[in-house]
Amino acid sequence: MRKLGLLLIIAVHLFLLTGCWNSKDIQNMAYVTAVGLDFDNGKFITYVQILNFAGLAKSDSTQVGKNIPVWVGKGEGITVTEAFNEIYATSQLRVFWGHVKAIVCTERYLKKTEKVKEAYDMINRYREIRYNVLLYGTKESINDIFVQKSILNMSPIDSLLDSPFQVYSQRSFITPHEGLRVISEINEAGQSAMLPSISIDKQAWTEDKNSKSMFRIDGAFYYSHEMLLGWMSEKELEGFRWLQEKLDRSFINIPDTNNPVASIVLVKPKSRIIPIIQDGNVYYTIKLNINAYVDEIIKDTSIQEMESMANQVVEDQIRKTFAVGLKKKIDVLQLGERLYRNYPKKWHELDKNSDFNLDANSLDKVLVKVNLQHTGKYKERAN
Repeated sequence: MRKLGLLLIIAVHLFLLTGCWNSKDIQNMAYVTAVGLDFDNGKFITYVQILNFAGLAKSDSTQVGKNIPVWVGKGEGITVTEAFNEIYATSQLRVFWGHVKAIVCTERYLKKTEKVKEAYDMINRYREIRYNVLLYGTKESINDIFVQKSILNMSPIDSLLDSPFQVYSQRSFITPHEGLRVISEINEAGQSAMLPSISIDKQAWTEDKNSKSMFRIDGAFYYSHEMLLGWMSEKELEGFRWLQEKLDRSFINIPDTNNPVASIVLVKPKSRIIPIIQDGNVYYTIKLNINAYVDEIIKDTSIQEMESMANQVVEDQIRKTFAVGLKKKIDVLQLGERLYRNYPKKWHELDKNSDFNLDANSLDKVLVKVNLQHTGKYKERAN
């Protein structure tokens, strides 16, 4: 009897371990990797990018370059919740949100700033979605963005959309922004929030002789006082990169003309923005210290000459970016944020009179010090 009782207990345990009633096979779930947001005719339009788990699994049989199909779902509704529920209605499988890596917003959606916060708040409350989701704006169709493949036909999660830091570590220009950072910047007094914009470049790459489109971060949208201020291109933003302390490496030609003497790479800038109040007006000084090394020498030039030319190029780029922002009423260099931190009473005084308190004289001094640390395999020229 004791043996029979023991066998019955073991049998019951084995039965209970054979499965969990609420579990789902991983291959029978739809994994959302990106979310798209649009707004038209008073309705939210939501998109989801779905990837098949089996197509992403790493194994010895996985073929690099094998085409991985992408599914895109679409829903509409008066609220974000209603729009996402429309996607559930036709998804066929349980939708899992734990792998969302990016949220992409159309330009017309971004013009509805209150909708940006409303939608992000709803998405961020969903328990499966993590806090470090990347946030982008775009002038492209969401559907075109979501079906775009990476180089070698690799999975979209290996593309610039979901993994921008791989490219940023080699070519630092516009810092990838996580959603929480964008929302905090929108809410922060004295600060213009930046939202990187993603586009599709159809010219740079070919597969054999066939053109292959690729992602590119082509600029950024800017917000202030919960209002979309406008968009600036990558070229217009080239001076802003030097004020980003997370910048890994970015190159310039010196001088920045059609006849440069060298190309150098600048790394890890350290900057300070100093507001100075004089006769009731505010003037700003930017101090920038940045290390560099030579990547290419075209004409034999001393280190001191290269440093001097680099100082001038970086200063010119900062001033040009400031000037473009001035025309569009965008505080792209975040000068007002520093005034708010150092002299909040003055900032509030100015903010009562105008939403934009910069003019052509606001940026006073730009003091740049480029430290050329080494020339690589090139021999240094004697001074």
